Amino acid sequence: MSISAALVKQLRDMTGAGMMDCKTALSETSGDLEAAVDWLRKKGISKADKKSGRTAAEGLIGIASGTDSAVMVEVNSETDFVARNEAFQDLVHAIADAALATAGSVDAVAAATLSSTGKAVSDSIRDAIATIGENMELRRVAKLSVGKGVVATYVHGAVADGLGKIGVLVGIETKGDVEAARKFGRQVAMHVAATSPLALTEADVDPALVEREKAIFADQARQSGKPENIIEKMVEGRLRKYFEEVVLLKQAFVINPDLTVESALKEAEKEIGAPAKITAFQRFALGEGVEREEADFAAEVAAAVKS
Repeated sequence: MSISAALVKQLRDMTGAGMMDCKTALSETSGDLEAAVDWLRKKGISKADKKSGRTAAEGLIGIASGTDSAVMVEVNSETDFVARNEAFQDLVHAIADAALATAGSVDAVAAATLSSTGKAVSDSIRDAIATIGENMELRRVAKLSVGKGVVATYVHGAVADGLGKIGVLVGIETKGDVEAARKFGRQVAMHVAATSPLALTEADVDPALVEREKAIFADQARQSGKPENIIEKMVEGRLRKYFEEVVLLKQAFVINPDLTVESALKEAEKEIGAPAKITAFQRFALGEGVEREEADFAAEVAAAVKS
């Protein structure tokens, strides 16, 4: 079958593998993108989480906090120049503040009224586009609340209070000292910003993803020629290691790598003065999944496909 340049480019963006390897993988899997990713991994050419760094968008992540909740918004612009514009920063601040009073969906936030303009968020963004002369978009929203406790926040690469390139929310449920819980929650949020875990617990990891990883681990183990009973144990060990890498509570805590996040939470309970639980987390990295036009690279891929 014919493999398009766009498909080769998409696979390279996902895996970071070479163009010809990507073309071969797609040919071997009849153009099935996910199967091609697995083919590359089995050959040791790629890791599933490897990125080429070609996906990006400009703008800002904005965070606003209440007494027992916090919200995070991503507002995109075309250039970083606009993201440094004070008017744009004020707009993102205002959108985050308005979002705090909503249920936390993009539609609900778009319909909310900005106190600074007296207009809906969607209309205020359109006005800003006309004034600043660059396209903008409210791309996504996340909101966390706790019944008793605190939602801690962290902004990485901050350009102003509550505005930056990476934003994290962490819910800590406790009847103990709120400020102690907030302090620990902020440390966990910094950890999440650095490690980007997939899930809070093992049970929260997508079962389809777990099965996919197990199949890949088993295929890799069989290449060693070991018997099936040994392969099964090898897969179990690899899966435990996988969970330690992608599950927040199982990860080594960046603040103190001798502890897991789960163990660090138990230690923090001494300062909090009561049992505490991490209920959820949300992490936004500016522009993740949004791809810029790369004319030269596209031409390079096209040439490889034709060869």
